[in-house]
Amino acid sequence: MSNFLNVEEIYGSNCFSEIVMKEKLPKTIYKEMVKVQNGEIELSKETADVVATAMKDWAISKGATHFTHWFQPLTGYTAEKHDSFIDPDEDGSIMMEFSGKELIKGEPDASSFPNGGLRDTYEARGYTAWDVSSPAFLKEDKTGLTLCIPTAFFSYTGEALDKKVPLLKSMEAVSKASVKILKLLGTDVKKVTASVGPEQEYFLVDKEYFEKRPDLLLAGRTVFGGLPSKGQEMSDHYFGVIKDRVADFMRDLNHELWRLGISAKTQHNEVAPNQFELAPIYDSANVATDRNQLTMEAMKRIASRHGMVALMHEKPFAGVNGSGKHNNWSLATDTGVNLLSPGTNPQENTQFLLFLAAIIEAVDTYAPLLRMSAASAGNDHRLGGHEAPPAVISIYLGKELTTILEKIAKGEVIENKAGEKFEMGVNALPALPKDATDRNRTSPFAFTINKFEFRMVGSNQSIAGPNVVLNTSVAEILTKYTTRLEKASDVNAEVTAIVKDCYNNHNRIIFDGNGYGAEWIPEAEKRGLANLKTTVDSLPELAKDYSVELFTKHKVFTKAELEARVAIYSEAYSQQLNIEANLTSEMAIKHIVPAVTEYVSNLTNSVIDIKAVLPKADTTGQESLIGELSDGLSGILKTVKVLNEVKAKALTLEDNLLEQAKFYSTEVIKAMADVRAFGDKLETITDKELWPFPSYEDLLFKL
Repeated sequence: MSNFLNVEEIYGSNCFSEIVMKEKLPKTIYKEMVKVQNGEIELSKETADVVATAMKDWAISKGATHFTHWFQPLTGYTAEKHDSFIDPDEDGSIMMEFSGKELIKGEPDASSFPNGGLRDTYEARGYTAWDVSSPAFLKEDKTGLTLCIPTAFFSYTGEALDKKVPLLKSMEAVSKASVKILKLLGTDVKKVTASVGPEQEYFLVDKEYFEKRPDLLLAGRTVFGGLPSKGQEMSDHYFGVIKDRVADFMRDLNHELWRLGISAKTQHNEVAPNQFELAPIYDSANVATDRNQLTMEAMKRIASRHGMVALMHEKPFAGVNGSGKHNNWSLATDTGVNLLSPGTNPQENTQFLLFLAAIIEAVDTYAPLLRMSAASAGNDHRLGGHEAPPAVISIYLGKELTTILEKIAKGEVIENKAGEKFEMGVNALPALPKDATDRNRTSPFAFTINKFEFRMVGSNQSIAGPNVVLNTSVAEILTKYTTRLEKASDVNAEVTAIVKDCYNNHNRIIFDGNGYGAEWIPEAEKRGLANLKTTVDSLPELAKDYSVELFTKHKVFTKAELEARVAIYSEAYSQQLNIEANLTSEMAIKHIVPAVTEYVSNLTNSVIDIKAVLPKADTTGQESLIGELSDGLSGILKTVKVLNEVKAKALTLEDNLLEQAKFYSTEVIKAMADVRAFGDKLETITDKELWPFPSYEDLLFKL
């Protein structure tokens, strides 16, 4: 291992960044590209050719031989098809070529990716289009270096078949609405960018143990597994000393991410054993989404090099902390101002208060859509327990901001508490400035200093969906406020009136208490807040009239695209649960039953042998254990039979994808849980040497 690494030298070395573009392109072309990126002009063919040549030369100089249009279909993962730069010449030699046309446009198969009925199987044509706002990069794997060009993916008839197109449209919507309202407040800017910093949680397990668990291998989570004697209750893993093997992985991960220009900043042990977190510095929502997908890919690839597997599933282990992806979201102007920064006197910061009000109203009005954006089969296991927020959307503001809004609503005088500090009473500890809010880990949508943290997003999900909902819903409320301000004779007075109305009409969504407490759910119900407990409960929201009206108004989705996504996500939900149901049945019958039967046979023969030598020996303990094991075998066989029956029935419902998903969410999940109860009980009383799978103890404590 090298003792020294010059981070400044390697940072961004595999990214065709602004700096590289400025260095490699002629000045006139570079200036034109900046205008293209800012949306001021369209990309010309001539400029595309020059950029393509520069990009190719840069990539080849690094050792790249291939390029790919890298896109994000509705699988939630990424896709790529590699083409080499070689172009054969007539004399048998080759040239290395890459044209502007190849840079701008690709043609992958549109019908082989999820499309929700937007394309027939025989209608295969789709397109990828270069996203000029996200930098190209070089990805390194066993094939070598590949030039990856971030692209949007859409059908021949123009429907978005990916995560990027709606995200870009939502960013334009919130920028347009923000710029317009800022001008009414006396602030002249050209662009407002939705900025995101996604915190990525994940587990690491030993590859040897992973490969002996069919459930982890095929479903990403364990469908069987009893809790070890020790779990996370001692709180000794959180922020603890990082083990050497994990530290080696983290070092290599950082190096790869830094080369890609990804600003990996924070790393630490998370709450559960063998659980960790990585957090980057903020990027635009679009770039942050791309880079989070790259981060997950890099985690998996680099973990494998270290004899480990990185698990991104939201709940790979029952009974311990699940993994989320905290989506830290804010709005920033092109002049560098964070619109969610309260400043030293938030009560006097008109701009901040107006945007705060817009977000509160947007989250309350469109809470079901925000909940839906974090819905998945994996996240259903996580939400509502073990360090995860409940399925009810609420906003945490903190005492100071809540008090300010309350007093504005009542027309009361607000005291200035700027400059408060912590006085620790110890000379060795400096006085520290006090932030405007505390931090509430139990809130799904919490204000933290100068941003909102949406904590409900699952670790395996793309952050595109949640940010599409955030951007579009806030754009809608800002548009509504703009109409009011345009009619007002006194803008400042109208802002106060807007904030007052917002708090009076939407304060039900503000909750600064314990979101994990049993009393919160009944309280939320009294407030009229939606409690969409599962993915299936929330998916229909996407195609309801209010959702269609919102997204079509801001040109983010068409009605057909929304309906397609309900179908796609419903089918994905059912497919995931069908895989898990198959695993539950197969692991029980092919592995657990034979292992327990062998143990029963061993115990029975042992009792027979003892009785043969000592006829009066007391073997009631062994016989009781044999009976318990036999009862467990009978129970698991009966419940597997029921599971197979309900699974077969679920498959007959494929003509109605949403109804099928509902059946999986109730009947199939219940049947799986019944089988698991017997399996997990049997694990606790079966000889460990005979048990066919690595235990939770092996998976969570051995690295």
